[in-house]
Amino acid sequence: ASTAVVGVAVASLGAATTRRRKQRERKAKVRVLATNAIDSELEPPPALNLSEDDPSAFTLGILGDLHLDPRDTEHSFEGREHMKKALEGSVRPFVVSLGDLGESKDCNETKQLFSGTTECFKMAREFLDGFGAKFDVVGGNHDLEGIDEFGTDEQNLEAYLHHLGKESPQFAHVVAEKVLIVGLGSTAFRTAKYTSHEVSIDKKQLEWFEKIIKEHPDEEGWQVFCFSHAPIIGSALRVLQECHVVNGCCWLNHCDAVDSKRFINAVRSNPCIKGWFSGHFHLSHDYQDSITFPGGNNRGSCVFAQTGCMTSRSSRDGRRHSRLLRGNSEGFEICTVDHSKGGKVRLDATITFSDQCEVDPDTDLMSDAPRACSTMVYAHKHEDFDHDKWFQAYVPQEDDACYIVNPDGTLNDTDDIDFTNPDQVCWWHMKDGAVLGVHNGMIIEYDATTLAPLGMVVSRDELMDRRVAVIDDQWGGSALVLYNDGDNDLTVVQPNEDGSYWRKVVRNKMHRMREMRRMSAAKKWMKGIRNIEEDPKVLSSYGPYTTTAGRVMGLSTRAINPKA
Repeated sequence: ASTAVVGVAVASLGAATTRRRKQRERKAKVRVLATNAIDSELEPPPALNLSEDDPSAFTLGILGDLHLDPRDTEHSFEGREHMKKALEGSVRPFVVSLGDLGESKDCNETKQLFSGTTECFKMAREFLDGFGAKFDVVGGNHDLEGIDEFGTDEQNLEAYLHHLGKESPQFAHVVAEKVLIVGLGSTAFRTAKYTSHEVSIDKKQLEWFEKIIKEHPDEEGWQVFCFSHAPIIGSALRVLQECHVVNGCCWLNHCDAVDSKRFINAVRSNPCIKGWFSGHFHLSHDYQDSITFPGGNNRGSCVFAQTGCMTSRSSRDGRRHSRLLRGNSEGFEICTVDHSKGGKVRLDATITFSDQCEVDPDTDLMSDAPRACSTMVYAHKHEDFDHDKWFQAYVPQEDDACYIVNPDGTLNDTDDIDFTNPDQVCWWHMKDGAVLGVHNGMIIEYDATTLAPLGMVVSRDELMDRRVAVIDDQWGGSALVLYNDGDNDLTVVQPNEDGSYWRKVVRNKMHRMREMRRMSAAKKWMKGIRNIEEDPKVLSSYGPYTTTAGRVMGLSTRAINPKA
């Protein structure tokens, strides 16, 4: 028998002991807290019986980052045929694209990016129409990249909506009885304060999202499945520390310390949200944390699932995957459509809803104490998990024995504690509540409420051969300092003005592209006036530089080489 990972969602009941799924109105408000998943030798649950006669039955084909390229369409069209075959004869089929529709390269010799252009939107619409099913799309971080064709994000978004046949960046569709799908799309590229690769959900969408979730409560039997290009903070899906973490673009609204939490708060307080699907990371489904279940640091009753890419050129690990979601009032199944294996459909997880909660007669029904009932999740193991090709970002756990209590003084004061060792892990709280930790030779900041990684505080080269200390700042707080054994010099790692520590280094892509074009023009000009073949060295000067100085005179604006 195969080994399963089984999670039991835990519910707190009010005045009733029975939780009816199906089509009956619920008599109790259910708040799902969720336990940790446990290993168990159990027989797999039976396959769901999906029938056209069942008004609650549905099937969703979920597409990850498409990155369509008119020069290279073989895998895209092959993947579409695989998905069409998987949806053939299914009950109430619907297709959801998770965004990043076009390749972020000059694909048609225009010297501009293909993604975010009118031609990209037209190609994507034709591609999606070819599935022969109803579909909708959420925008990704590359979908407003038509910076040469459109002057503003608003103009770019208008073209995106027009060609994709959408009325707004978000969507909501009832795909079966008591089954609602909700999508949220990115609306900022040129206006991104930091990296343009952050997936930004505007406040108007956020307010709409919170409202529509409340209008479809769990007590009335609703199942809600959410879709966004990037996952939400607190989902615990696998992320890449040296890509999305250090660049500050892992989560929806990553750089907004307040709005980024509104998604997980909605999940925690609304057990109607049963699943959340995202792409963005270009990772396959062949990791056990490509799906996370209710549990951990309070993920409500929601199952989170990473969605891979159809094409090998877009996949970070070479695997080509899409998702298939099928279910009814009894539960749902999450599957992989494996495009490298001829479109084979692989069952990854089965989630079933329990009809009843067994409650001891002596139990105080008004108590918040958790009691087992509600949702059973069964993760089907398979041979494709037998690898660990991609390094996962460390996520602190309260009981992982790596926590430093009340840090005071040097943290790595002995030679057997080597913070440059990639395997060395520890974490601690600063007095201001910030959570910092060492992992993979860097100091990383973690979100204080979900312990999800936020970004890099100290780079690997800066940490090399240095001691790390947390000291009293003599004003009621603490300070993080770095120093060497061989001299008396110190580096104070200053927090940002917003109170965070992680370095928001990656700037808006539109500005960076324009700067690189100026540098290219300067290089070409110098080669012309000097009549030389070799490329000259080009540096850029920027301002304002961040210092503790209160006056401009005496400061230098000299260009520096950041890689020196």
